[in-house]
Amino acid sequence: MRGQFYVIGVGPGDPELMTLKAARLLEKCPVWFVPKAHQNGESTALTILAGSVSTEGKEILEHHFPMKKIRMGESVDAEVEAAWKAAAEAILAKLEAGIDVAFPTLGDPAIYSTGFYVCDTLLKTVPNLPISIVPGVSSIGASAAAVNQPLCLGDDRMVVVPATFENGQLRETLEQFDTVVMMKVHRVMGKVVGLLTELDLLDKAVLVERSSRSDQRVRRDWAAAVKEEPHYFSTIIVRK
Repeated sequence: MRGQFYVIGVGPGDPELMTLKAARLLEKCPVWFVPKAHQNGESTALTILAGSVSTEGKEILEHHFPMKKIRMGESVDAEVEAAWKAAAEAILAKLEAGIDVAFPTLGDPAIYSTGFYVCDTLLKTVPNLPISIVPGVSSIGASAAAVNQPLCLGDDRMVVVPATFENGQLRETLEQFDTVVMMKVHRVMGKVVGLLTELDLLDKAVLVERSSRSDQRVRRDWAAAVKEEPHYFSTIIVRK
């Protein structure tokens, strides 16, 4: 009998924000296939979940996924695609042996998660493969909680955008929506802050770095933020 594959959201960083279901399934699965952004680095997802679930007796398979841009509808970088295929092959070997595999992912799997690329790759090989997606607390929600404000109320309209993919439409987006959440802002801070200044929205914006973690920072000191490149895990919320 083939094993079950789980893509499990482990939350934004605070181990206490992992769901009960996530913890239960991670305890149940004998194999954890954990993603990491750098070849010689550590898995952030593993660090988070290890704060709530014991690693004792687990087979932990770390896999490097290159941090390169993926544009929907366009060809995928060969190195990225190779990483997806290698991950799918390793996971499928365990599943075919009847072993359940958990793939922990940061935040919620539905929001910019490598887990879904792996799922798609697996399903191209085995279309009827049993896959379960377990939602988690998103960095978006955690960032709003960090500043004690809602993301949207009543008839507010909200949009989430990956700032590094800004294609000239960010101005229009900021003008049209009541709340704009910008993820992946660390490399484009100068451009974003410049646009917020032009639109007179700086006082409506807040930067949250490493939401929910012990070293979390909530910032509105935009001049300083532009000079110091913020942490990779940074989100800007603009609520008009």
